[in-house]
Amino acid sequence: MRAIGFFEPLPIDDPKSLIDLDLPRPVPSGKDLLVEVKAVAVNPVDTKVRQSRTSQNGVPVVLGYDAAGIVTEVGPDVTSYKVGDEVYYAGDITRGGTNSEYHLIDERIVGRKPTSLSFAEAAAMPLTAITAWEALFDRLKVNDPVPAGSNALLIIGGSGGVGSIAVQLARQLTNMTIIATASRPESRSWVSELGAHHVLDHSKPMAPQIEALGLEAPGYVFSTTHTEQHVNDIAELIAPQGRFLLIDDPDNVSIGPFKLKAISIHWEMMFTRSMYQTTDMDEQRKLLNNVADLVDAGKIKTTLTEVIEPINADNLRLAHQKIESNKTIGKIVLAGF
Repeated sequence: MRAIGFFEPLPIDDPKSLIDLDLPRPVPSGKDLLVEVKAVAVNPVDTKVRQSRTSQNGVPVVLGYDAAGIVTEVGPDVTSYKVGDEVYYAGDITRGGTNSEYHLIDERIVGRKPTSLSFAEAAAMPLTAITAWEALFDRLKVNDPVPAGSNALLIIGGSGGVGSIAVQLARQLTNMTIIATASRPESRSWVSELGAHHVLDHSKPMAPQIEALGLEAPGYVFSTTHTEQHVNDIAELIAPQGRFLLIDDPDNVSIGPFKLKAISIHWEMMFTRSMYQTTDMDEQRKLLNNVADLVDAGKIKTTLTEVIEPINADNLRLAHQKIESNKTIGKIVLAGF
C-alpha cells in the first residue's frame, strides 16, 4: 500500500524529510478497524514528531493524526462499526499514522463521519475537536462556574485549528462570553465569524484590552500557542480562583505568578486515553459522534481552509512547511491517494 514516512529527523526542505513508501497492508485484530483513508489533515504535532523521532530497526515512521475514510475490514472484537461505514478520527500517537492508504485504528476512538461533510471536510476536524472538547468540558469544566470573575472564556490563538473549533463549541454548548485572540485582519475576521463575542490582539498586552472592553476578569483561559510569551499577561488578567489550560509545549513556564490567585492549571493531551488505554477510551468515540451531530444539524462547521491533492510526499512536505510558518488559519487537508 502507498504511504508517506521518514527514517530520520530532517528539515522540511530536505527531500528525504518525507518520502513516498510502499508498505504491507495491515490486518485488523481485536477492536481494530482497517480504514481505507480518503483524506488526512496536518497538525503541529506532525511537524514536532517529524523533527524529533527516528526510525527503529529500519521501520519508517509514518505520521498523520487526522483521517476520514471507509471501514474495509474489522477485528473480531469490534462492535460499533461494520464494513462500509464512513468514519473520522484522530488516531493514536503510539501507532503508525494515517498518512497511509490503509490504516489500523481502535474503534473506541473513532467517530461516524458527519454525513453533511466530504471526506476532506471531515478529516479537518477530529484531533482539534477532541482537544477542544476535552479541554473545555473535561479539564476546564466550563459548565462548573468559578467562584470569582466573569463567566468569560479567553481562547489564545483563536484562528488556529484547535482555537477554531473551541470557539464554535463554546458558543453552541455554553452561555459563556467568548473572547478569542488573533493578530492579523484575516484571522480576526475568521474568529468573529466562528462566534467569538470579542477579539483581542495577542501581539499586544491582553489585560488592558479586556479592561478597555469593560469586561470582568475571565474565569477561564485556554492557551493554544506561544504560552511562554503570554504567561505573565494571563496571570494578570485571569480571575481569582480561575482555571488556566494549555496545550502547547513551552520550554520554560513558571507557574509561580498564579499562586496568589489560587489558579488551577490544566494540561490537555488528546492522545492520553489511547496511550494509556484508559477505561474511558470510548468517550472519544462518543464525543466525535456528538460533534458529527452538531455538524449535521448546522450548528458548527468544518475548520477546513485548504485542500491539497493528492496525498503524496511532495504535497505533505508543502503542508508541513505551511504549518511551520505559524501563519495558517484553520486546517490544511490532503485528499486522495
